[in-house]
Amino acid sequence: MRDIYRMLAVVAALAVAGTGVLAIAQSGRADEAAARPVAAPPAVPASSTPSPSPTATPSPTPTATPAPTPAPTPAAIPSPGASIAPGYTAMEALAADRRVPKLPGRVKLRALPGKPIKTRGVIRDAKTGVSVPRLRGPWKRYGAAPFTSRQVLPPAGRSPRGMLVSCPVPIEAQKSLRDTAQLAARWTLNHHPKGAVIRWLGAQPVKKGWSLVYQVKYGKRSSVAAVVVLDAGETKPALVFVTIPDTHKKRWADIRRVTSGVRVLG
Repeated sequence: MRDIYRMLAVVAALAVAGTGVLAIAQSGRADEAAARPVAAPPAVPASSTPSPSPTATPSPTPTATPAPTPAPTPAAIPSPGASIAPGYTAMEALAADRRVPKLPGRVKLRALPGKPIKTRGVIRDAKTGVSVPRLRGPWKRYGAAPFTSRQVLPPAGRSPRGMLVSCPVPIEAQKSLRDTAQLAARWTLNHHPKGAVIRWLGAQPVKKGWSLVYQVKYGKRSSVAAVVVLDAGETKPALVFVTIPDTHKKRWADIRRVTSGVRVLG
């Protein structure tokens, strides 16, 4: 009987031991499962059908706005004494110069004060192709530059010095020698005091050219001057220019001697 009780005790012990082992095994499996990383579900469920790409809407083509047509800029009116303004011819610039009045067709020269001086032959100016009367004293020859010949009167105070010069016309030659002579007269204002204006005294054709005589007023003083423009067969017409201030008023008659004595070289 005692042996039977022993056997039952052993069986009961084994049963208890088996239960513990099973519990331990199950606990290990649970721990292992808990230690495994759990994969997170996808944020967006995958779809078997691909989504169509959005169709790009073409941007509207901008319509070019025509640029406004700029208003034409009027050409500047040449100021008195200024060089030729852009877009203007030499004669248009002359017409706009208030210092030079419009030239009549012909103006007969009246007698000038004084007695015309005698001459001592001529000065042959080969560069212009003309000869100029060589005047006696008080006139005397002087260094030509920047002209091609020059004669002068003695200085008289602050007045411009009287002079007689020749050179090729220093301005744009025109088809008409009369027009060229007008432009040359305007140019001679560069050799008179500031503010000088012209008053025509004489205008007449001469052999192969034109002669213009005029008074130049500057303030209370004045000069009498003349230009003779001749076609001497050179590249540019020849210019003979004489001016005498009122401080040598008795010599004004010499101007007629000059205008009548200029010749084209033969």
